[in-house]
Amino acid sequence: MAISAYVFIECTAGAARQVAKEVSQIPGVKRANSTTGPYDVIVLVEAPDINVLGDFIVTKIQGLSGVLRTQTNVIVD
Repeated sequence: MAISAYVFIECTAGAARQVAKEVSQIPGVKRANSTTGPYDVIVLVEAPDINVLGDFIVTKIQGLSGVLRTQTNVIVD
């Protein structure tokens, strides 16, 4: 069963738009938006299972230039 999650990204100053653009090109990302508030980018992702989701976040999202930290909230409904 597929799993979906919101990934909240904090970026270095001035990097939010570029991070949102880059992350939106990654397969599995359904939507990526730069935002106001405590997080700079919010991403909706889908993965086949929790293990793939974790690996996806660590290797694909956290590895992007300009990403400082992430917080992942798995969708439960």
